[in-house]
Amino acid sequence: MSLTRRQVSTAALAAVPLAVAASGPAVAATPKRGARRTLFIAGDSTAAQKYADAAPETGWGMALPFFLRRDLQVANHAVNGRSSKSFVDEGRLDVILGAIRPGDLLLVQFGHNDSKTADPARYTEPWTTYQDYLRQYVDGARARGARPVLATSVERRKFDADGNTVRTHGDYPASMRAFGAQEGVALLDTEALSLALWQKLGVEETKKYFNWTASEQDNTHFNPPGAIAVARLIAGELLHRRVLAPRDARRLDDEIPESWITWPNV
Repeated sequence: MSLTRRQVSTAALAAVPLAVAASGPAVAATPKRGARRTLFIAGDSTAAQKYADAAPETGWGMALPFFLRRDLQVANHAVNGRSSKSFVDEGRLDVILGAIRPGDLLLVQFGHNDSKTADPARYTEPWTTYQDYLRQYVDGARARGARPVLATSVERRKFDADGNTVRTHGDYPASMRAFGAQEGVALLDTEALSLALWQKLGVEETKKYFNWTASEQDNTHFNPPGAIAVARLIAGELLHRRVLAPRDARRLDDEIPESWITWPNV
């Protein structure tokens, strides 16, 4: 079962960067009509490009281009297992900042792995170091005339005994929302949107959106229908938050065939 954006709204290939305006936190460089732009994704495994050996696991970044016009390219730099900290420490943000241009966008989604307290290479504290690292993405994009966009972590599939969805990301989404408001950064509340979608679908139907196979019951990562559904939410919010103009989006109410998802060989 695949949901259109209209239905969802009733319920409430590796990494490249985004661009923000140099003139201030809420003002982005305005590209000329028809100018080619790039939307860079910095994130974790929920967004990342997957390859043939991981199919049918699918990152939402693989489906996002289906909802964007052809002159808005997606450069997906999200990588499995990364946090806001490890992505920076491994030099991945530097790669994005070396490629980003005025008028581009940098979409940042971290939080799943920032909470791993036993791993100092990835752990950040929600209200201090997490925000410190987010600032590096925001400042880096703005310094290059690009527009940063923050996205709270897409929610996992978890329900309580009464069939109600359960939040799993602790204080990280609230911290990102507070940081975004303080810094004047556009924010997509992907946690809230996905939580509402999982609640609408329910305990059994949500299994069709996650990487549930004969050998694995994965409540974090998506299959093609799940990735398409989350990408639709994100594209719709980019439009709703006026990060994108109406001419930048397409197919928000269309069925997207699962066959459009492909997993290249490594």
